[in-house]
Amino acid sequence: MSARTLDEKLTVAEVITDLKVAPSTFYRWRQLGKGPRSIKLPNGDVRIRRSEYERWLAEREDAA
Repeated sequence: MSARTLDEKLTVAEVITDLKVAPSTFYRWRQLGKGPRSIKLPNGDVRIRRSEYERWLAEREDAA
């Protein structure tokens, strides 16, 4: 995977679609510090770096 692809910013909609969870679940995980690290933009939107999302998923695999 190229560095550019790893640095891609995902939307919450893309992440919850991939995980097949409700938005409320994602935001609860985020509030509890259990979700992937995210970036809050000045307009309030949230983005997740693809590299961070992939790292977070890998950690979940080891915990399963």
